[in-house]
Amino acid sequence: MLRNLKEEHQEVHCSRERSRAAWKIIEEYLMPFVEKENYQLSSRCRLHPSSDLFRDQEEHKIHVDVNEWRCGYCKKIFRAEKYLDQHFDNRHYNLLNVSHGKCLADLCGALHCDYVINSQSHKSRCNPAAAARNRHLCEDLANNCFPVNEGPSASRLHEFFLHQFCDAHTCSRGVKPFARGGKKHTSVLYLAASVLILMFLPIFYLIVFLSQREKKGMLKRVARPGRKSKPS
Repeated sequence: MLRNLKEEHQEVHCSRERSRAAWKIIEEYLMPFVEKENYQLSSRCRLHPSSDLFRDQEEHKIHVDVNEWRCGYCKKIFRAEKYLDQHFDNRHYNLLNVSHGKCLADLCGALHCDYVINSQSHKSRCNPAAAARNRHLCEDLANNCFPVNEGPSASRLHEFFLHQFCDAHTCSRGVKPFARGGKKHTSVLYLAASVLILMFLPIFYLIVFLSQREKKGMLKRVARPGRKSKPS
């Protein structure tokens, strides 16, 4: 039985790292705009979460601390995410649903995974044939996930997807992916500055209040007329 499980495990030909990169791109550069339109991705769309072979395992990762990752299935703790990935492959691969044969990493060409994984990749020599192939895949995703005949929201998202992802599949210089931006992140520095401002604002107003009160007191003393001495 163990041998059969191992054989099933070996049949999974899908990159976890590239699937993760593809999902992060979808989550950051597509889903905020989909949610803004209140649009629901069809399960037939290859960008749907159900197309991610590793989605359930990724959702069972618990990042406790910088050097502490916990398995959400068995609660075992690991020093780094890569060791947790290995644990999933060795102990929980039987939970993967490989029956549908879908792999999100297969969409990496259309979604510019290499651009995100390796920031230097976009500086390499462009292959026109590969660019054309990826653009074709990208346009197929736009047509399949956002059919223009399904209403205004789908039509707007179709146009958005072409600009956000497909237009960059060219060897022309100066055209970069994700031209429409992505999810807005609140930086740690911004949060720290906000907390400090909230802490010191009451102190600042107290200092101003005391300063104004003291100034008013001095003006009253200066304005008060001195008493005249009685003639002898």
